[in-house]
Amino acid sequence: MSTVKKHNFGAGPCILPQTVLNEAAEAIKCWDQTGLSILEVSHRSPEFEAVMRETESLVRELLNVPTSYSVLFLQGGASMQFCMAPFNFLSHSKKAAAYLDAGYFGQKAIKEAQLFGQVNIIASTKEEKYKYIPQDYTVPEDAAYFHCTSNNTIEGTQMFAFPETEVPVICDMSSDIFSRQIDVSQFDLIYAGAQKNTGPAGMTLVIAKNSFLDSVKHPVPSMLDYRVYRDNGSMYNTPPVFAIYTAMLNLRWLKKKGGVKFIAMENLAKAQLLYDAIDENTLFYGKAVKAHRSLMNVTFEMHDVAREADFLKYAAGRGMVGIKGYRTVGGFRASLYNALPYSSVQGLVGSMHDYTEKQVHFKGVK
Repeated sequence: MSTVKKHNFGAGPCILPQTVLNEAAEAIKCWDQTGLSILEVSHRSPEFEAVMRETESLVRELLNVPTSYSVLFLQGGASMQFCMAPFNFLSHSKKAAAYLDAGYFGQKAIKEAQLFGQVNIIASTKEEKYKYIPQDYTVPEDAAYFHCTSNNTIEGTQMFAFPETEVPVICDMSSDIFSRQIDVSQFDLIYAGAQKNTGPAGMTLVIAKNSFLDSVKHPVPSMLDYRVYRDNGSMYNTPPVFAIYTAMLNLRWLKKKGGVKFIAMENLAKAQLLYDAIDENTLFYGKAVKAHRSLMNVTFEMHDVAREADFLKYAAGRGMVGIKGYRTVGGFRASLYNALPYSSVQGLVGSMHDYTEKQVHFKGVK
């Protein structure tokens, strides 16, 4: 077994705090003195019902969720929400839904929504290879809703402001929820796959304004009806017990760290360190326009593409894991999620610096 410390920059499933992993591992063997594994405990047991209540309470506290909103724990990931949201809010509407096209996952959401009704792509940066978030667009006043993706995991761009509109706003926050402070009241429905900053894969978090959910008047299958989950405490069917339990542990960790306000400062410091290193290095360059750079997913390339495989091997030898870019775009991607320590970013920056020095000394830089 390798003794080199691993630095996990994976985009998801991603790094979790070691204390959370330790507690979750113990719970698999015997949970909460029940004599049972968390994997086999009844979701109807008083012990697990307490987990559901605490997890919801932590979400509400950490994000300052208004009481007029429901917090739901679903399954199917954000990809399920790509169809579940339009099934509820578009399929029987005479209005078109307004979508912002800022990346790969926004495109996937658009494709699913088009199965249920008219979709108006109000702005897109596809022709610019999604290097920045669309700007200077207007949300039509008669739209059924406006949909956006707050952080683009593959392209490495992030929304730092959201449009002010009377139209309902639905946002995919899978890869930056809990990483920065947000005003939940700006949105009518937020959804997020858990496997970034919330917990392990298997749970999907939904935060929705109750009046928006109640605006649906057409029949909806129970498993696709947000109100069914709301009215049954997210336990209409068996929930993802272990994923929710581990998310609770992770949110406890975040609260103990100082909450979202504190972690946002840490995340900014990590991102600044890495972006500065990229900008100052003669071999590397950032892919996203600077004003739109993500604080969660840093994407970059080498001027000489032929060197990329060699750098990946070099970095891996120093414990850097998960920095290879998404399979369709190449290059590099370093994900700086909440649990990633500053020291890991220092390790990556050091690897880039030392590799560059090695190239300068032995081969020269073209």
